[in-house]
Amino acid sequence: MRKFVMAALGGTVAGTLLATQVAGPLLAQEAERKATVYEQLDLFGDIFERVRAAYVEEVDDADLIRAAINGMLTSLDPHSSYLPPDDFETMQVQTSGEFGGLGIEVTQEEGFVKVVSPIDGTPADEAGIEAGDFITHVNGESVLGLTLDEAVEMMRGPVGSEIVITVAREGADEPFDVTIVRDTIKLTAVRSRVIGDAVVVRVTTFNEQTYPNLKAELEKSIGEMGGPEAVDGVVLDLRNNPGGLLTQAIKVSDAFLDAGEIVSTRGRNPADSDRYNATKGDLVGGKPMVVLINGGSASASEIVAGALQDHRRAIVVGERSFGKGSVQTVIPLQADGAMRLTTARYYTPSGRSIQSLGVAPDIVVEQPPRLPAPQDDDAPARESPHEADLRGALDNDSMTEDERRQLEEEARKAEDAARLRQEDYQLAYAIDILTGLNAINGAK
Repeated sequence: MRKFVMAALGGTVAGTLLATQVAGPLLAQEAERKATVYEQLDLFGDIFERVRAAYVEEVDDADLIRAAINGMLTSLDPHSSYLPPDDFETMQVQTSGEFGGLGIEVTQEEGFVKVVSPIDGTPADEAGIEAGDFITHVNGESVLGLTLDEAVEMMRGPVGSEIVITVAREGADEPFDVTIVRDTIKLTAVRSRVIGDAVVVRVTTFNEQTYPNLKAELEKSIGEMGGPEAVDGVVLDLRNNPGGLLTQAIKVSDAFLDAGEIVSTRGRNPADSDRYNATKGDLVGGKPMVVLINGGSASASEIVAGALQDHRRAIVVGERSFGKGSVQTVIPLQADGAMRLTTARYYTPSGRSIQSLGVAPDIVVEQPPRLPAPQDDDAPARESPHEADLRGALDNDSMTEDERRQLEEEARKAEDAARLRQEDYQLAYAIDILTGLNAINGAK
């Protein structure tokens, strides 16, 4: 018994020594870290007072503090920032689907404003602004050295007013000016159309309207075609979609999946990590799908493309996406402002992080420049000769009326396909893939 007590006492002493040896240095390090932080805050206070007292012009205390806060956040990554009350209100309006501006999603790279993507049907889109363009000047004033929020503020203005932005574009010899008239941006989150036997669904942004609009547009187009049995498949066009709400990206992915993980988020703290799974129910009943992406597809678009690609639910076609694989949390602050802080990275179902890498398409298809229109619009396009074109060719006297109509229908489809390739080569490629999949599966 005495040996047991001595052993227990020995264990207690050893445990105490271990705790002292481990905890002691940790406590010292924490104390030293706090001392360093307080020293840095004292330095900030000294600089703040010196600026107030000695700067060449009188400055507003609130502006100084706001600039210091924003500087701290923007030094972390391009997507963290301080949102003053007005900017916070603007952001809330944007996610509801209507706001004033040019209609471009931007980020910052090498000190300049880089266009992630123009939004369909907006002044920027109609003026020819493209994903990947760099905005170097606004109304003749350089944006170099400004924060992203400051540069964006320069581009804001009353609806109907003009703005001149200077654009540097890869492949262009010199930067060029583009004049844009600001307008109210009414985002149509989803549009659909029927091309041949396929439904093409164009998703331009992920706001509160996206999933309800997606469901309504699919029902409308499928109904126009006479029901699901008449549909070859669906093209989900996410090109130049800058993203938006994570919740909507999850719902859109779930719309085409019956089960499995959609996306996971992993942050520094376990509380910032989560996993989202699909629920049963596919809005198109498992019909073949092609997803179109390009360098302007970012954030929520990449979540959808990555989820459908990993589950082999869709073939992803186009060009590598933008590569924004981080999650921002908007945290309301005092005086109605907010802080936008990057709190996690997101991962596709297979565990891929696409941060700075993007989603690689299964089939790479670049969008070629549009061919110039022919000089003589009335001149018929040259076609390869056929037997029927030869002088004295025999008629097919056994062709029935139904066969003749089928031949005419095939010719019409060929003409429509050729026209689509001129207008949008990537989309035409996607339609061809759906046609081939159905031919293999014997759906038609």
